[in-house]
Amino acid sequence: MKFGVVVFPGSNCDHDMIYVLKKIFNQEVVPLWHKDRDLQNCEFIFLPGGFSYGDYLRSGAIARFSPIMEEVIKFANNGGFVIGICNGFQILCEAHLLPGALLHNDNHKFICRNSYIIPQTKQSITTSSLDQDQPLKIPIAHGEGKYFAKDDVVKKLNDNEQVLFRYCDKYGKITPESNPNGSVENIAGVCNEQRNVIGMMPHPERAADENLQNVDGKVIFESVFKEIENRVISR
Repeated sequence: MKFGVVVFPGSNCDHDMIYVLKKIFNQEVVPLWHKDRDLQNCEFIFLPGGFSYGDYLRSGAIARFSPIMEEVIKFANNGGFVIGICNGFQILCEAHLLPGALLHNDNHKFICRNSYIIPQTKQSITTSSLDQDQPLKIPIAHGEGKYFAKDDVVKKLNDNEQVLFRYCDKYGKITPESNPNGSVENIAGVCNEQRNVIGMMPHPERAADENLQNVDGKVIFESVFKEIENRVISR
């Protein structure tokens, strides 16, 4: 499978993502410049973290109108898999490919540290192979990471098992104290109804190399690759 990593002005995790896909998992991967309109026959798209366009308006609000996003939106609406991480999650919400919005952290400060998240469903390519009782230590780095959606939207997300991850403590308990940014119901990641568009604030690509002494994020990528392989075999 060929993976594409979209690069915006201000992206700072694009090379991290390319490294993990290419060097850790031996996948074919190409960077996709934001002004281009060619997805280069990629079968899976990642929107990486960073500060697209300096986040001078709202995080992801300007990037959402980049030429490449017109193609990403078409790709997603046709069932193509798209995963947005941190700023990529913000862009997907701004593009209305995912419900809700990302707001300023409750403390109005940039937060950069390890967090713990726990899978909430098996109904996603990112979580299908994960142990729902096993918390994962994944880094976060954001100033606008507070996930918000109206009560009826949150209820729908819960009812449809579209909440993928919640912030928790190191024991897997979901508590107010383990919520780093004030996200509604500790939500750290969601997907759309069709389950092909996924967004999460924590950075699994920053926890996928043994040199970093943390490979908890590696299992998320492994879940994706396993699910893809199963779908190819079942065709």
